[in-house]
Amino acid sequence: MDLSTFYAVVSATCFTLVGLWWTAVERRRELLASNETRRLVGGVYLTFLLPGVMGLFAQVDPGRPGVWRTTFGLVAALGAWSTIRLIQADRRPGVRGPFRRHRWLVAVLYGVIVVLGAVPEVAAPVGLSGLQAAALAVVCLVVLAHGLAWELLTTPDRPDQPVRSPVSPERPGPAAD
Repeated sequence: MDLSTFYAVVSATCFTLVGLWWTAVERRRELLASNETRRLVGGVYLTFLLPGVMGLFAQVDPGRPGVWRTTFGLVAALGAWSTIRLIQADRRPGVRGPFRRHRWLVAVLYGVIVVLGAVPEVAAPVGLSGLQAAALAVVCLVVLAHGLAWELLTTPDRPDQPVRSPVSPERPGPAAD
């Protein structure tokens, strides 16, 4: 698969995941009740959205690397900054799954993308172009976003608290036959 096709698929997939995330959050409105969980919801949202934005910019003009290098650097810097702020805000005790405990990897991946945008030649020793190495980092970001979304939707805040079902009295599930 050439990089243009790869980034087209990644951006379409990420924007689809953003829409699915909106639907999941709509079904779990209680996640928006507190500032803490609203931040976590927003963190997952950005971890789907920002790789999609990078994928779009990678397709603008593949022959002019300045476009992808600049936009990847700026978008990844925004992603790293927002992730670091989220990590700092998410320090209270409670149930935290492996993805949430290791959210710092998201910031590291964004940092790698910033470096690749600034100095794409750093990927040459492993036989990759900067855009190819950034593609691998983007794939890892999307995988981590899936894990973060799963944990947020399936892990209670406290060990004694059950996870709420997405089907509530206001939103009945399918009728039984």
